[in-house]
Amino acid sequence: MTLSKIIINSVFMFVALALNSQELIHAGKYDDLKLAPKIAIAGGGTLMDWANMNFYEASNQELKNIDDPNRVVFMGNSITQQWSRFDPDFFTENSFVNRGIGGQTSPQMLIRFRSDVIDLNPKAVVIMAGTNDIAKNTGPISIENTANNIISMAEIAIANNIDVYICSTLPAIDFLWSPGQEPASKVIKLNSILEKYCNDSGLAYVNYYTTMSDSMGGLKVPEYTAKNDLVHPNFAGYKEMERIILSVLKLQN
Repeated sequence: MTLSKIIINSVFMFVALALNSQELIHAGKYDDLKLAPKIAIAGGGTLMDWANMNFYEASNQELKNIDDPNRVVFMGNSITQQWSRFDPDFFTENSFVNRGIGGQTSPQMLIRFRSDVIDLNPKAVVIMAGTNDIAKNTGPISIENTANNIISMAEIAIANNIDVYICSTLPAIDFLWSPGQEPASKVIKLNSILEKYCNDSGLAYVNYYTTMSDSMGGLKVPEYTAKNDLVHPNFAGYKEMERIILSVLKLQN
């Protein structure tokens, strides 16, 4: 085969591949989404439900029929979700509702904020996010955009007469599922933005970071997390978080 024929064939192959790839990702209507290839999305989402709004749908329907003037919703990721596994009594004995979903980022939480928080008519919401944003679970996102997503959740709550508690992102020295992101300094930057917003807006800032961070900016090992985790609190870590959030809630009430 001559060089010119090889080049021509290569061009045709490239064009064909390009057209096929456009055909696969094009989704102009509902039927296109149903036929699209299955894609794994962080936080259990799909192309049909990117923010995994179905996760708490049944539980939300039940809670809407129960009037609880002391209800407080905890919005977050796996750090929040696993809290109920380590200490379920913390939630059931305090009228607290856990709305954490493992792996989720702040834009996913923002999308489901109305159905998982506002529609439950809580007295207050406790928001903790940012870890998975820094880990790039749903793609690159700036620290400023992460902060803005958290602030947007807060402002939606305020507009619905719900008290807001914005939590510091927990310290992290590395992410074992997404290594090399150098999260320690990024967590500090995010927390500084959130704390300033709370101070300027008169909102409560829940500072988990100061007492739970080691000298390198990581979550204390072995006090509050395991060395083969580095991100998720152990039982002692959650008890420390409980001490902090309960003290803030009592000060505000």
